[in-house]
Amino acid sequence: MTTLEAIVVVLAGVFAGGINTVVGSGTLVTFPVLMAVGYPPVVANVSNSLGLVPGSLSGAWGYRRELSGQAARVKRLLPASVLGAVVGAILLVVLPEDAFSAIVPVLIAIALVLVVAQPWLNRKLAERERHEHGGVGLWIGVFFAGIYGGYFGAAQGVLVMGLMGVLMSEHIQRMNALKNVLTAFVNLVAGVLFIFIADVAWLAVLLLAVGSVVGGQLGAKVGRRLPPAALRAVIVVVGVVAIAQILTR
Repeated sequence: MTTLEAIVVVLAGVFAGGINTVVGSGTLVTFPVLMAVGYPPVVANVSNSLGLVPGSLSGAWGYRRELSGQAARVKRLLPASVLGAVVGAILLVVLPEDAFSAIVPVLIAIALVLVVAQPWLNRKLAERERHEHGGVGLWIGVFFAGIYGGYFGAAQGVLVMGLMGVLMSEHIQRMNALKNVLTAFVNLVAGVLFIFIADVAWLAVLLLAVGSVVGGQLGAKVGRRLPPAALRAVIVVVGVVAIAQILTR
């Protein structure tokens, strides 16, 4: 890797760390960049997951204020994310990429519909009793989002935000804080497994880690100040871009 390529990878990490904190889909920036500098697809994917872990944790820390009072939700949903991450990481190693990624655009499209429809759905569901933690439906949804995140990871935050918006009555910024914790652990668990079961490009991991930590803090500062409507707009834009990039890969 040349010096210029290393700088590009760091900058991609900054952007990915920021966008992951606000919405998700940072992988759609870093994964192509790693492939462009010469890494094979699976190695790029594995190294990307590991490299973005510090950025995810940085973003979660940046949103710690919005996490206040959500310990019970974290304890309930985190096992679903961890189990899903394990399954997804194993699938990445044992299955061809097309076997799982073919359905990714559909998953993102469903998530975008949920995000856009959230205000309307909230009004329709206002008179219905919803579980404090989103119920069994949210747990199962987070589990499958974890599988997706462990396998590829792009826009897993969009999926989680869409699910929480429909199944849980909460302010979007607090849901975003919870999403950051769940996706951070998906990346962490999958990354740890990849160390033992896959090839890792450690230079790429280091460069992405440095950039994503900075981006995570920047994302937390920007994301917290966005009004709910603006944050939904960002989610939709990133989700549409995610679908377009995946379909053209």
